[in-house]
Amino acid sequence: MTKTVRSCLAITLRMILGGLFIYAGALKIADPVVFAGNVAAYAILPTFGNYLVAATLPWVELICGVLLLTGYRLRAGATLIILMNLVFTVALASAIIRGLEIDCGCFRQAGPKTTPMSALLRDLGLMAGTLLLLWLDGWRSGRDNVS
Repeated sequence: MTKTVRSCLAITLRMILGGLFIYAGALKIADPVVFAGNVAAYAILPTFGNYLVAATLPWVELICGVLLLTGYRLRAGATLIILMNLVFTVALASAIIRGLEIDCGCFRQAGPKTTPMSALLRDLGLMAGTLLLLWLDGWRSGRDNVS
């Protein structure tokens, strides 16, 4: 893969992932009570934990999206996105195993439901895209010796 193709792919991934996380964070910031209800539906955290996640997680998503979009502290933003997606994946898998019919609360607040399985597949795709972005950034920065 040529340097130009890798650079264009990295920029495209940054714009897509950054935009998605800014959008997702902004939706949740706009209505934290609905998002707290979505978090509570997973039946994993105590009540105060649901509200704590609803009050903080959207801001982390928004900040990570901005970091990806601007390229500033790209590796930190991408690493946090991967960690968040790992947590989401475990929570969604838990919901699927327990037979919960929940809305993941990722991109719609009080709208049509996203099934846990489709949300799980989407999160795995987002994680794969973010890992690819980290690999491309490592190559660009000379930290990756893969040819």
